[in-house]
Amino acid sequence: MCGITGWVAFDKDLTTQRGTLAAMTETMICRGPDAGGLWLDTHAGLGHHRLAVIDIEGGKQPMTVERDGRTVLATTYSGEVYNYRELRAELESLGHSFLTSSDTEVVLHAYLEWGSGFAERMNGMYAFALWDPREQELLLIRDRMGIKPLYYYPTPNGVLFGSEPKAILAHPSVRAAVDSEGLAELLALTKTPGHAIYKGMKEVVPGHVIRVRREGLTTRRYWALEAREHTDDTETTVARIRELLEDIVARQLDADVPLCTLLSGGLDSSVITALAHRGLVREGAGPVRSFAVEFAGQTENFTADWLRGTPDGPYARALAEHVGADHTDIVLDTAALMDRAGRDAVLAARDLPNGFGEGDTSLYLLFKAIRECSKVALSGEAADELFGGYRWFHSPEQIRSRSFPWLSPVGTRSGGVGQRRSPREAMLDGGLLTKLDLPGYRAARYREALAEVPRLDGERGLERRMREICHLHLTRFVQFPLERKDRVSMATGLEVRVPFCDHRLVQYVFNTPWKMKTFDGREKSLLRAATRDLLPEAVANRVKSPYPSIQDPRYSEALRGELSRVLADPEAPVRALIDLSASRQAIESASGVELRIGSEFVLSLDSWLRRYDVSLEI
Repeated sequence: MCGITGWVAFDKDLTTQRGTLAAMTETMICRGPDAGGLWLDTHAGLGHHRLAVIDIEGGKQPMTVERDGRTVLATTYSGEVYNYRELRAELESLGHSFLTSSDTEVVLHAYLEWGSGFAERMNGMYAFALWDPREQELLLIRDRMGIKPLYYYPTPNGVLFGSEPKAILAHPSVRAAVDSEGLAELLALTKTPGHAIYKGMKEVVPGHVIRVRREGLTTRRYWALEAREHTDDTETTVARIRELLEDIVARQLDADVPLCTLLSGGLDSSVITALAHRGLVREGAGPVRSFAVEFAGQTENFTADWLRGTPDGPYARALAEHVGADHTDIVLDTAALMDRAGRDAVLAARDLPNGFGEGDTSLYLLFKAIRECSKVALSGEAADELFGGYRWFHSPEQIRSRSFPWLSPVGTRSGGVGQRRSPREAMLDGGLLTKLDLPGYRAARYREALAEVPRLDGERGLERRMREICHLHLTRFVQFPLERKDRVSMATGLEVRVPFCDHRLVQYVFNTPWKMKTFDGREKSLLRAATRDLLPEAVANRVKSPYPSIQDPRYSEALRGELSRVLADPEAPVRALIDLSASRQAIESASGVELRIGSEFVLSLDSWLRRYDVSLEI
């Protein structure tokens, strides 16, 4: 995995702009600490920082193809193509020869053979740029599910791009500006495809190719979910899902560096860990190493609530013992979670205030510890979105809601937004919220999202509605966990792979009827049935529990103290956006989730405004 950036300017000689490109590239060192490089042509510059995972010596970038002493193609590439061996064999049969064993070189030759249509042939997670000097054009390509990030900033005579906003913001012509629409997108939690929050900046939509030429930019979609009639019965469907999962995990075990799994003891991570262990043992490389985050004293003193009924620790250890994994708990405490260095590192990774607070900080500290012994980790993201794991998939009120299910009124205790303010908005200025019109913004984004849903002729009632809800999750909501996992892991130099995002599995399960997805009366029926034989009964039957949150009351008190210090600072930039009276009242009387969510968001908002010198154009 790597960090990429670049600049195309048809009105400049970019060979004179090495310093600027170097500054942009340097921002990507967190994503690629192993090596860095630049490549410059008259109208294109590519930058790269590498996290070496496959072909350690041969995969250096930017990478080019040379013919007759001339560069015919150059790339800066981030990601993994899991079928690159098959593609390489096919290309070799067509006369191509290779100098390395890296998947990056396969991507270059695939373009030379099949043109921009080669994207349809790839299976993987990737975000990359290809510069074709012969055609004087740039292609920006992002994987189907948006696992790997890719941002771009159109200019009058070209484009700037990067794996993260910080690469683009490092260019002297770009300001960190956010207008009313950007702030609304940040607050609304709608995750609009292509929206990058920062003014003038965009995100390459998953499954799309951006073509940049002198005449301007054009966009082409090369993949999207399709509505197809599902003709397999339940038994066949369960068998097909198991077959796909075994192939997917086997492909994603390919690495020339130490590999592990993230294990919470939930169904999704347990399935991945069990399959990974089997695959590694079969290759003579087992047992699998697994890691989990744990909070000091939490298992012994755990208090169940409406969201989390059980602690993760006992289930993670039960699964590890069952399959024979080499398991490690990374134990954190309040002091570690409140340490400024960790919180600052998360903001630097995110480039935006997210308000997830200790959820991100604990993940960062977990990954930092894992990175000491592993360079690649497999994780269970997207299983809930794919198989219907979240509680709102099974709530009649939220299903009927004419909005994004995760924002419906029933979800207010977990941060959902009904007619009253959500905890994220509770401390913000009322006049600001009126101006942003978040209900109107959400309604407009919801209408756009529904218009994209592919339909099946004759589908009615609950099946039609659940197709909509599944599509909303697979095109919008899934970006929250994927973005979080990518940014926070790459900030530590750890590559995280997500087997449940394989497009073959996603397309197949998307079209299974809802009554089949819930055939045993529970969430994730198909996944459980396909993998039950791999798991201990307690893990297979465990009710979903979200990512853990520290229950130590000292953490909430530490947040109160931090928020009090920010409010007491007359120079704090966040003061212009918040309701000081409501914020002080929250410090005095709020508790639990409302205090945490509201405080974490205000604190991260203040840090972001300071660190990025953000210009708010609202």
